[in-house]
Amino acid sequence: MRSHSNFNLSAIWFLIAANILIFVVTLIRPQVIFSLGLTPALLLRQPWTVITNLFVHGGFSHVLFNMISLFFLGSFLIRLVGESDFLKVYFAGGLLGNIFYIFLGPSLTPGIGASGAIFALGGVLMVVAPKLRVLVFPIPFPIPLWAAMSFFLVISFFLRGIAWQAHLGGLLLGLIAGYFFKRRRRTYYGF
Repeated sequence: MRSHSNFNLSAIWFLIAANILIFVVTLIRPQVIFSLGLTPALLLRQPWTVITNLFVHGGFSHVLFNMISLFFLGSFLIRLVGESDFLKVYFAGGLLGNIFYIFLGPSLTPGIGASGAIFALGGVLMVVAPKLRVLVFPIPFPIPLWAAMSFFLVISFFLRGIAWQAHLGGLLLGLIAGYFFKRRRRTYYGF
């Protein structure tokens, strides 16, 4: 694993800008959610939605918290693995989250949001930086990332309208990728 002291956040800023732009578009034209969101029953007619749904959010708090998480988790991960591997994890996590949603989610409800991709980033960091601590509102002190990720995954099982399937798929992808990054680090540095 490489350490990138002069890391570039352009990929993160691009993803944030794209998410905000699509969010503004859906505020102006809400019906766009149905052509960009992933509806499992319509997948064969709308195959692009396995990617476009990662840029669609259902409300201000949805996009805000996802983009804050993307910025902080992504910034840390880019420093550890570089921009290319960051993007691979982000989109592969989003895709696996979408596959879980296709097979385990409601077939007629559009799945939207970057949460599966963001859970993938968190999953990698849980493995490669197991002592990492994060601030989670409203807790006034840092908690271990694994605890925060576990908490958010568990509550997503119980909250209506949350695509826990995407969270689970993204997290699993992240944990597996984290294992490979950690193994690559041992090989690269000899420990």
